[in-house]
Amino acid sequence: MAKAPVLTPRAVDFPRWYQDLINKAELADNGPVRGTMVIRPYGYGLWERMQAEMDARIKESGASNAYFPLFIPQSYLTREAEHVEGFAPELAVVTHGGGKELEEPVVVRPTSETIVNDYFAKWVQSYRDLPLLINQWANVVRWELRPRVFLRTTEFLWQEGHTAHATYEDARDYAAHIHRNVYADFMENVLAMDVLAGRKTAAERFAGAINTLTLEGMMGDGKALQLGTSHELGQNFAKAFHTQYLSKDGRQEYVWQTSWGSTTRMIGALVMMHGDDDGLRVPPRLAQIQVVVLAVKDDAAVVAEVREIGERLKAAGIRVRVDDRTDIPFGRRAVDWELKGVPVRIEVGPRDLENGTAMLVRRIPGGKAPVALDALAGLLPQILDEDQALLLSQSRERRESRTTDVTTVDEAVEAATAGGWARIPWAVLGEEGEAELAEHAVTVRCLVAADGSVPDTDDAPGNVAVVARAY
Repeated sequence: MAKAPVLTPRAVDFPRWYQDLINKAELADNGPVRGTMVIRPYGYGLWERMQAEMDARIKESGASNAYFPLFIPQSYLTREAEHVEGFAPELAVVTHGGGKELEEPVVVRPTSETIVNDYFAKWVQSYRDLPLLINQWANVVRWELRPRVFLRTTEFLWQEGHTAHATYEDARDYAAHIHRNVYADFMENVLAMDVLAGRKTAAERFAGAINTLTLEGMMGDGKALQLGTSHELGQNFAKAFHTQYLSKDGRQEYVWQTSWGSTTRMIGALVMMHGDDDGLRVPPRLAQIQVVVLAVKDDAAVVAEVREIGERLKAAGIRVRVDDRTDIPFGRRAVDWELKGVPVRIEVGPRDLENGTAMLVRRIPGGKAPVALDALAGLLPQILDEDQALLLSQSRERRESRTTDVTTVDEAVEAATAGGWARIPWAVLGEEGEAELAEHAVTVRCLVAADGSVPDTDDAPGNVAVVARAY
C-alpha cells in the first residue's frame, strides 16, 4: 500500500497544500480570535531575516525608525474623506476602556497616515526640516472577512514609511526610489521572487493617494499577489492636517508626501511561489539556516565530526545548524528539514566518516552526492549562489510562460480563469473594461509601459494592463 504524502499535492488542492505546509513546516497557527495568527519561531525567523534586509535598505535611503501609537482618535480618520471611506469597512473601533465609555472612540491602527500627519504638522516648520523621512515596524488591524494565514489576517506585522517633502518632484522620486531600490531589490535579490513593477489604476490605488506603485508576484497556481506598494499622497493629508512649512521665499507651503509598506504577507508569498510538494524551498540569502548538518546515527565519532563541520562552516560565514538529535529517527529529521526548506543538508554517518566524505543534499534543485569533508567550506558558497539564482529564474519562467497577450475582455477573463495572467492594452480595456473584469473576480494588477517600465501616468500612450485573479 502506497504511503500517504506528507502534504496534499499542489495539483490536487493548492489551498489545502498551502495550509498543510504552513502547519507542518511550523510557520504559524491560527490565533484564538478569528483572523488572527500565532507566528511560530521558524516562521518568525523568516520575518526577522526579512526585517533585517529591509531595514538596512530603508536606512540606506535616509529614513529613520520611529514608533507611533496603536490607538488613533476616530476623528483623525474623518479628516481625509477618501481615506476614511476606503478603510471604513476594515476598522476595529474601541468604545470602552477602564470599565467606562470613552469620550471619543479610538481606532486600532489600520495604517498611520493620519496620526503621523498630526505630528508632522508639529515637527515641520521650515524648509530646513525637509525632507522628513520616517519608518516604523509595527502591527496593524484590518477586520478581515475571509482570513488566510499570512495572506489576509485581521492583525499582521509590517513596516510603514511616511515622508514629507518640499516639492512634488522630490516626493514622486522618493516613492519611486523605495519602489525600485528597496522593495524590488529586496524581493528579487533576497527573496528570489520575480516581481512585476507597475502603477495601480485609479480604482485600485491606495485610499487618499494620487498614485500607487506596486510589485506583483505570480504564485504557483497562477494567481497574483501584491507584495509591496509605494504611494504618492500628494498634498491630500497635508491639507487635512495643515502640515505646512516656511519656504526659502518666506511663504507658507503645504508639504508633499509619500507612504509605503510591506508585510508578513511576504512569508505567504515565499510559500506559494517557491514551495513544492515536499515543502518549502527557502532562498539561501533569506534562510536563517542555510545548511543543516545531520548525524545519521548515534555514534560518538559521527557526532563529534558533525559538530566540527558546524564550527568550520560557521567560521566560513555560513548560517548553519547542527542536528545531533540522534534520539529522533534520522528519516523523520530529514523530512522535517525538507519541509522547512533548508537549502542544503549535510548528512554524516559511520560509513561516510570512514570515507572522509559527507552526503550533500540540495533542497532547491534536488539531488544528492558525496563530497569530501575538507571541500565543504569551499564548495557551499557557490552552491548557495546557484540555488538562489535558480529560484529567481524559475519564478520568472513561470510568469513569462503563463502570461498571455489578449485584445478583448473575454480573452482576459479566460486567461485569468485558466490560472495565468493576461496583458491587454489599457486603451482597449479602460475603466469600463476594468469594471467588467471585476464581475468575474479578475482585477487589473497594474499598468506597465509598452517597454515594461513603470508609466508616468495612467493614460500614457502604449500603457498595458496586466490582469489576473489575485489573493
